[in-house]
Amino acid sequence: MTKTVELIFDFVSPNAYFAYFPLKDIAQRTDAAIEITPVFLAGMHKHTGNAPPFIRDAEVKGKNEYAMLEMNRFIAKHGFTDWKMNPKFPFNSVMLQRLLCAVGNDDRLKMLDALFPAIWHDGVDPTDPEAVGPVLVAAGFDAAELLMTTQDPAVKQALMDNTEAAVERGAFGIPTFYVSTDTASGEMFFGKERLGQIEDMLAS
Repeated sequence: MTKTVELIFDFVSPNAYFAYFPLKDIAQRTDAAIEITPVFLAGMHKHTGNAPPFIRDAEVKGKNEYAMLEMNRFIAKHGFTDWKMNPKFPFNSVMLQRLLCAVGNDDRLKMLDALFPAIWHDGVDPTDPEAVGPVLVAAGFDAAELLMTTQDPAVKQALMDNTEAAVERGAFGIPTFYVSTDTASGEMFFGKERLGQIEDMLAS
C-alpha cells in the first residue's frame, strides 16, 4: 500500500502555508504521497460552528499574543524568512479553491507551489483574477481557461461537496491531515504542530 497524507486545504489559512512545505519534506523522507483536497474554510466554519482563532480567542487575555509567539517560533524553525501576512487577509478564497477543484492532484500540487509564494511572499491579491492569472501562466497553466472553470456549476458543486464531506469526516479547520499506511487508514491529525506525529506514523 502506498503511504499517503491527504491535506484538507484552503489557501486562506496561513497555517496551511506553514504546514505544506515541511510536509513535502516529510513525504520525501518517508516515501509518502501528498493528496490535496480543496475545501472552503468559511463554509467549514459555518457547518461546524468554528471560527478563525484570532476572532474566536479575541476575548481571551493573552491567547492570541501567545499564538503569535508560537507562529514566530515555527517561522524561525523552518526558515520562512520570506513569509508575510497578505494585505487582503482574511480574503475570500472561493476562486482559488475552485481552481484547485478544476484540476487533478498533480496540478493541485503545482498550483500550491506557484500560488503560495505569490500570496504569502509577494502580497498578490488572491481575489483578483488579473493578479492570479499571470502567476498561473508562469507555472504553465492556461489561466484564461482555468479561471473560466471557476464559474462552472460542476466545479462549484465539487467544492461544496468536498467541504461537506470533510466536515462529515470530522474536520473542523485547516490544516487537517488524514494519514494512510499499511496499518492505518485515514487517521486524522489537526494542526501544523502534528507534523512530527505524522512523520513518526509514516516512518513506522
